[in-house]
Amino acid sequence: MKNQTYRMTMLFDFYGEVLTERQKEFFDLYYNEDLSLAEIAENYSISRQGVRDVIVRAEAIMTELEDKTGLLKRFMQMQGKLTAIEEAAAAIKTINYRQYDNAELAALADKIAVNAAALKE
Repeated sequence: MKNQTYRMTMLFDFYGEVLTERQKEFFDLYYNEDLSLAEIAENYSISRQGVRDVIVRAEAIMTELEDKTGLLKRFMQMQGKLTAIEEAAAAIKTINYRQYDNAELAALADKIAVNAAALKE
């Protein structure tokens, strides 16, 4: 993964629903809204350490789930494979346009590209 923040936000997208409301809220404020621990603590009238403990627990829960299920890892692998499929379909279309001008081949390449894009969503 690119960096820790990116990894944590991806884990939150996959596993955020298993967290408590407070964990979700603090996690979102810290990672997505870019508030500091002190700012969150001030807004909720608790200690900075209290906020940190909630966020660290949320990270641990989601990391443990990812270690057990591997959903995020498989998702990221699939995204790479889909990109490769899209690139291959585009190359087929280009070669077909330059050398063959076969309507059926162009239609099949389009179908591959459309389906790969749909899977990426």
